[in-house]
Amino acid sequence: MPGPAQLHEVKALNGTIETIGNGAIPQGTAGNPSLLPTPPKSTENATSQDSIPPPGHALTGKQEHYLKRELLSQQVDFEISELESTTALQRFGAPFRSDYGEVAPVDSDLPILRYIFVHHVRNFPFLDQAREKEFWQDKLQVFLELFAQKHISSSEDRLEESKRRKLSIKAKKLVELMMVSGIPTASGYEERIRFSELEVVDRGAQDQGLLVNAPEGHAINGWDVNVAGVRTTSVKRTVRYHQHAEFLIRVRRPGTPDHYVGRRYGEFSKLQKQLRTELPGKVLPPLPRKNKNSTVSTFLGGGGDDDASSVSSASTQNTGMTHDDSGSLRSLMGAGHRRVASLQPDRSSPRASSEYRREHVTLYREDQRVSLRAFLRTYLQNPQVAGSKAMETFLTDNPVKLNEEEREDLDRRRAMDEKRIEEQKRFYEIARQRAKELDVYMERFRRDIVESNGLTRLFKEIREKERIADLTMDYQKFAEWLRIEVAATIYHLFLAEDNSPELFAQAKRIHSMIPYGALKQVIRFANPAMVMSGVLDLFLAQPFGARSLAQRVLGMALNDGIRTFQKSIDSLVTKIDDAGFCEKLQRFVNADEDTKNITRNESVVDGVDLIVAILKSDHLDPEPTPEQVGKIFNAYVALDNAVDNVDDEMKAGAQLFAYLKQLLKMYTRQRDKAMMLAVIEEPVTLQLFRDLFTIFYEPLVRVYKSANVYNSVTDFAAFADDMFRVLDLAQRQDVSADPNQTVQSFIDLCARHQDNFYKFVHEVHVHDNGLFSQLMGWLEGILEFLRHGPKGGKLDMNALFQGAVEMHQVDKAAAVAEIDNLIRWQEERKKWHHDKTRQKMAADHHSSSSATDRPLTPGSGTFRSSDFGINEVDLADMNDEIAGGDGSSGSESADEDGVENADPIAAERKRRARKQDHLRRSAGEPVKPEVKQLKGMREGFLSMLRMVLAD
Repeated sequence: MPGPAQLHEVKALNGTIETIGNGAIPQGTAGNPSLLPTPPKSTENATSQDSIPPPGHALTGKQEHYLKRELLSQQVDFEISELESTTALQRFGAPFRSDYGEVAPVDSDLPILRYIFVHHVRNFPFLDQAREKEFWQDKLQVFLELFAQKHISSSEDRLEESKRRKLSIKAKKLVELMMVSGIPTASGYEERIRFSELEVVDRGAQDQGLLVNAPEGHAINGWDVNVAGVRTTSVKRTVRYHQHAEFLIRVRRPGTPDHYVGRRYGEFSKLQKQLRTELPGKVLPPLPRKNKNSTVSTFLGGGGDDDASSVSSASTQNTGMTHDDSGSLRSLMGAGHRRVASLQPDRSSPRASSEYRREHVTLYREDQRVSLRAFLRTYLQNPQVAGSKAMETFLTDNPVKLNEEEREDLDRRRAMDEKRIEEQKRFYEIARQRAKELDVYMERFRRDIVESNGLTRLFKEIREKERIADLTMDYQKFAEWLRIEVAATIYHLFLAEDNSPELFAQAKRIHSMIPYGALKQVIRFANPAMVMSGVLDLFLAQPFGARSLAQRVLGMALNDGIRTFQKSIDSLVTKIDDAGFCEKLQRFVNADEDTKNITRNESVVDGVDLIVAILKSDHLDPEPTPEQVGKIFNAYVALDNAVDNVDDEMKAGAQLFAYLKQLLKMYTRQRDKAMMLAVIEEPVTLQLFRDLFTIFYEPLVRVYKSANVYNSVTDFAAFADDMFRVLDLAQRQDVSADPNQTVQSFIDLCARHQDNFYKFVHEVHVHDNGLFSQLMGWLEGILEFLRHGPKGGKLDMNALFQGAVEMHQVDKAAAVAEIDNLIRWQEERKKWHHDKTRQKMAADHHSSSSATDRPLTPGSGTFRSSDFGINEVDLADMNDEIAGGDGSSGSESADEDGVENADPIAAERKRRARKQDHLRRSAGEPVKPEVKQLKGMREGFLSMLRMVLAD
């Protein structure tokens, strides 16, 4: 289901660790620790039993698995790093050309990447038609080798973690996961460590949505905010007073008392502008449109008690009311001025019916309030925005004190928020119960899909049957399950979220603007292949060898970036006022990779900053004078002191070194832009782009023309009209008295249009010329590898280990000790990650009990990763490693291009604070033990791996 990131709930921690045999969790035990194998009663006995290998084996099941995992990890690291080499593709073998002659699979230096390329890239349904010489060798290989020659900067050069490095880390972990889960060991005794009593449940997007919408207890990056109410203020302009809405924001921070601030809509707009100035280049979500609509709600009041008119008093008496408008979210959210049914107090109520009265209360600018709350909380999700000066000023300046009337308004709106969340829970619970009725059919469908060729059978059924009613019973029930899923998604997007009113209004506006009839005729009679081909010719044509239009457009953008960096460079050069320093940094940036690596190694060996190593290096001209060497060392020491202590005497030296660090980053980025410009200027880039267009686009266009896709434009327009009608009714009518009506209205919406959607899928599949059948075959090839491993066999880790011992490549006792240390490290790291997750949830006020009360999304948990051959424990380990190894999130990367506007010492202080924050978050994380003996097995393992992956 689409929506916010999924919530992880951690249940019951009592410290027991156990292993699951054969690398898989027994079916039916997921989420039920009591069904898992019982851990040994005695830790001593368990240790002695686990340490004894099975008869005829040198290693236990756990030792086999973690030895395999470590050796595969080393090999994946090597192969991913080798991709930066200009000769990497030559070592792949066919279809790439090689200066070393034909490279056989058993001789490849990169067996893992070669296997993935041959079996899962080259045979992709589009790419399998590409010609070996014309595409793979003369275009793709030339382009990639050309890109590798440009040596785009690494994270160390740019003093930050580049996006390319982050992608490399994730790609490495995914490849490692694929190999560890896919390649089995020969013994069959492979075991993994698992915390049986720690159940990490993936809650659906709706559960997170309920939490995000909660008025209290939702801390985000240190801020717990709620746009809690709205009041009217009068402002005198020239002669008259003008009334304006002011939104009351409740602000809560750890260690400080709650306070309220009042902000007008225009001040939210100013906040956005200030953030754009303070964080240049940061992508910020748009501000919700101004919405002046008010909402009429109905509350239950009393006749004589002091608390008779309070919302809390009414809510406590809710058990004495029938289910009517007072308990209806719809009456609170948009009932308008329609007539409201009278309240019927229960005869057993402690108060007489004559004491009650209806209160019609206008909730001023209510939709605007919840949309601005979603706006604020979305911004606070970003750590940079949450820590910005603009956000702090917005949430703390000029606090206000509330009067009694304003507090009553806050109480009413809090009650409305609670009603909203309660109705969402009821909706999801009913939808989940309806989906649960299909569990028997969904289990059969799941088994059918996960079996061999399950996807192929599904799409064969779609190809042969023209209507859903003609499908087999299991597939019909799957369609029914999908209706519930889609209904829950529509409800979640357009009704359940704080920003749902804004999203609903935007969707309606866009829908009303699209000329569906004209669009249908254009698609029907136009030839998109010819149109796109003509557009491509226009952009890629090179008349008389001149640059193409595409090269000019991209080159203009890159040149603008280069000029922007040059302005920053000129400003920094003026501030540094030492031509020798600046020239040497520029020579380092433009030097060959060997010279750069020598300088980097000198920095590590000497234990100094890279700037110091560059400026004192003898490998780069000009040679520094003794005065310059002393000056740079003093500046280096001054920066350390100035960052930690404010010292005016050392400020000048500290500023010099900070400017030099920024200058190196600007030179590096400017060179990166220049290298990208050089790649674009190469003729092979345009040729490769044209070939990729031909390979991927033209087959899809042929399918789209033969399947008469234009008819589906009208079907989509009818669905959108119907959906908006149902949503309008859900907002305006009282349907919460029977939540089944709400659920059924959305399911009926999907049922009315499911045949049109199925017709579209059927027609496309019938006229696909075998394209989708090939795609399903390609997917099942990957699943076959994950479930059963490569056809070349299995890894015999016992034979590998015993052979290495006999050949004296490793010392047996030392090697076993290293493997056991790796197992203990994995156990400790797993527990550390689970403890961190629990602490984070506690800090965010998420209790496991309240999380348990939230309903699961309908259909959640239908498929498990183990159904597709990926072991759940391996997947969890990969997620832990990515979370632990990612030094900074994308939002925390140093986006400080506007260097001339920043205090260099403050920028360095901020960078070090981010580093310290990462160290704080990773405090206590177990350190991986040193591996020496196992490296002696690498050659033998590589030979075995080549044989296994040689098919």
